[in-house]
Amino acid sequence: MSADDMPAAHQLTQVLKWPHRLEDWQSVQRIGNGVVATDGQAVLGTAMYWNYGDDYASIGLVIVSPDRQGAGIGRELMTRVLDAARGRNLMLNATVAGKPLYEKLGFVATGMIFQHQGTVFQPPLVSLPAGERLRPVVPSDGPKIAELASRASGVNRSTVIAEVLEQGEGVAIDRDGELIGFAIARRFGRGYTIGPVVAPDTERAKALISHWIAAHSGMFMRIDIPDGTGLAPWLTELGLVQVDTGVTMVKGTPPKADPQARLFSLVSQALH
Repeated sequence: MSADDMPAAHQLTQVLKWPHRLEDWQSVQRIGNGVVATDGQAVLGTAMYWNYGDDYASIGLVIVSPDRQGAGIGRELMTRVLDAARGRNLMLNATVAGKPLYEKLGFVATGMIFQHQGTVFQPPLVSLPAGERLRPVVPSDGPKIAELASRASGVNRSTVIAEVLEQGEGVAIDRDGELIGFAIARRFGRGYTIGPVVAPDTERAKALISHWIAAHSGMFMRIDIPDGTGLAPWLTELGLVQVDTGVTMVKGTPPKADPQARLFSLVSQALH
């Protein structure tokens, strides 16, 4: 896969009615690697992977053109990616329908992902504890945000964080000069997506998320949350309803996250 393949890859997602813009494809391709299946002219399928340090990688955007499905192209794409990422523990978020294929390839389900989206016209007000405030993320916050994101996910997130900060904007929770949580919002698909969100607890995560909901009131927004966050009822009440479910799967050793820095929203289902 090269940058020249991005228009064709974008066309594949348009056929499948996935929300990705060409710019979304270009962003993930800049920080990842991938393979394409072709018939010599047209791109028939894609698969990508992103390395997180030396020990982990995630796999995503495994796509086969609808009129060529069932011919073994998807399995071959996965085989190529698994070979390229050999030696690393692998993560992916599968559709419920795709789960059996990945199980045959040695992946084990470890959790669930819930996609919420919609438009909010009356943003919530969520207060922070005394001594804490929300402030904009500035360039010098980059290393601390990458550290928090890495602790929350259990893998090295420095490359991913640098890219999403380049594409979007961040807001941080500041406690007496210490950055203890953050949320990044950026253009994606039909509107904006909020993620990643890292915070010490659910209430602080709500404060971060509500900031971006207020900043984009009346606009289409998406947020992908792992299970166990406690956010689903709150998001649904606001108007960000659950529209899809994914299965988090791992081949190898699952990453160990720091419970003091919790992940409340993903960058994307492909990038985790």
